[in-house]
Amino acid sequence: MRKNGFIEDDHLYMQVATGLEKMIADNVLKIGDKLPSVRLLSNEYGISVGTAFQAYYHLEGKGLIESRPKSGYYVRFNHKRFPALPKMIQHDELSHDVSVKEMIASIYADIALHSNEKMINFGLAVPDASLLPTAKLNKSVMQVLRQSKDSCVQYEHVQGNIELRKQITRLSFNKGGKIKPDDVIITNGCLEAVTMCLRAVTQPGDTVAVESPNYFGIFQAVESMGLKVVEISSCFIDGVEIDNLESAIKKYPIKACVIVPNFNNPLGGCMPEENKKKLVELITKHNIPLIEDDIYGELYFGKSRPGTCKYYDTKGLVMHCSSFSKSLTPGYRVGWAIPGKFIEKVKQAKRIQNISCPTLTQAAIAHFLQNGRYEYHLRNMRKALHTQCLRYMQAIIDYFPSNTKVSRPQGGFVLWVHLDKKVNDFKLRTEAMKHHISIMPGKIFSASCNYGNCIRIGFGKPWDEDADYGLMMLGKLIRKMI
Repeated sequence: MRKNGFIEDDHLYMQVATGLEKMIADNVLKIGDKLPSVRLLSNEYGISVGTAFQAYYHLEGKGLIESRPKSGYYVRFNHKRFPALPKMIQHDELSHDVSVKEMIASIYADIALHSNEKMINFGLAVPDASLLPTAKLNKSVMQVLRQSKDSCVQYEHVQGNIELRKQITRLSFNKGGKIKPDDVIITNGCLEAVTMCLRAVTQPGDTVAVESPNYFGIFQAVESMGLKVVEISSCFIDGVEIDNLESAIKKYPIKACVIVPNFNNPLGGCMPEENKKKLVELITKHNIPLIEDDIYGELYFGKSRPGTCKYYDTKGLVMHCSSFSKSLTPGYRVGWAIPGKFIEKVKQAKRIQNISCPTLTQAAIAHFLQNGRYEYHLRNMRKALHTQCLRYMQAIIDYFPSNTKVSRPQGGFVLWVHLDKKVNDFKLRTEAMKHHISIMPGKIFSASCNYGNCIRIGFGKPWDEDADYGLMMLGKLIRKMI
């Protein structure tokens, strides 16, 4: 928006950068084109030279433009260069046992074996420490220790710190204001929340529907409880295929569904709001609990946070699970469940499992949230992750074989990479470890060992020379296999 020739915006450089980015995406500015000088850009938009530099720095950070000494700025990358999306596997609708434990155990054994070595770790799905507000969290810890009458050494309430539960109800997923603090149970991370919800609504031998590919921890949880799974195909863009789920419900006595609606790990798909509503209507019609893992919902690259299935829940069948592990502090292990009509069963599971969660970390995060620091942190983190996503994507395009297919997540921090059918994911991992590079093989993201020529690459680490070298070396190893 202009007023007297000037742009009105809190972040002028972002509006300028967004306009230029759109011109690059629309091919108005083509790869190799020279951009206006900083002074010309300043005059054109009615902004300061410093603000013009900021706009170019922002686009340069995303890898869309490059600076050439004594020459200026040039367009480097266009989104049209993105590789094709991977093909979606249509799973046979079969109920079967889970068999991922040994594969995952071997991966963790490798990690332990190389723990003392410097590793380029693309296998992690966590934000780099440099993206986290460590100093401010430390201040919150000190503040709550000073304020606490017993220095936070006593057990917390089984449902968790009341102030933390109040803050969680104020997060953006609660658009309708339907959630109250007494509806929330604090857990040791999101996986514990999912596991306790599963225990509350299933018994050994029951069948659950799980989208595939999916986070391997969910398959481990299902396996540990002696449950069977029906794998439901998930799309790289729109998430779980509701028609496939409906078909499976008609064939099997499904006792629960486990879905990651926003930025599924590892695909990055995000269910449209219409699909979330249809999903809730489907499970409500058949009276099936839906365990919603929304751990990545805050890490969106667009303009607004995607909604949740819980928002459309009218019967208490949606068991919403999330945590601060991916968005704020992995090591504090603070998550939560909003189990709806099953809250008493989940509370009982919590009492049996560990009585309550650590008092200090709950109080510290509650203090952090109270002071309005979370949203400010998230805004910066989202920008950083979006930039890193583009840089990692560009390197894969440059270094991997031309028939490589890559997902295009609109949030989170993982890429799903579909390689030539001659590539074996576990052999590639073994070769990569010899070069101190860690990746996650595709097979572990399915209970039926699909995706043997796929890998997951995390882009939670800011782009640097190590990341560039690691992807270049991976590209060489893949080419040798082909």
